[in-house]
Amino acid sequence: QVQLVESGGGLVQPGGSLRLSCAASGFTFSSSAMKWYRQAPGKERELVAFISSTSSTNYADSVKGRFTISRDNAKNTVYLQMNSLKPEDTAVYYCNVRKLVMGTTYAYWGQGTQVTVSS
Repeated sequence: QVQLVESGGGLVQPGGSLRLSCAASGFTFSSSAMKWYRQAPGKERELVAFISSTSSTNYADSVKGRFTISRDNAKNTVYLQMNSLKPEDTAVYYCNVRKLVMGTTYAYWGQGTQVTVSS
């Protein structure tokens, strides 16, 4: 079955950096587009970054130039490098993949990893 396990969150001061990892299993990772979402308290979950199977990327305007999504197909892992962190980046970060199974699209999520940006 599909499993996504995020790690790398924590407490960091404004201007600091963190690298999140998402270890994937149960599907063909190399042919799958992957996404990072985040959800802050009291807010809706929002798309942060996207990487295609060919490593094309796209970012939310709020993180462009600060965050970098990448993938290592040999390790079945997707990363989110976060630099110049701001307090408004505080959220639970989730890894996501969508798979088509017998004509139905399913969205799979990890358990999330907390990122807190505070002095």
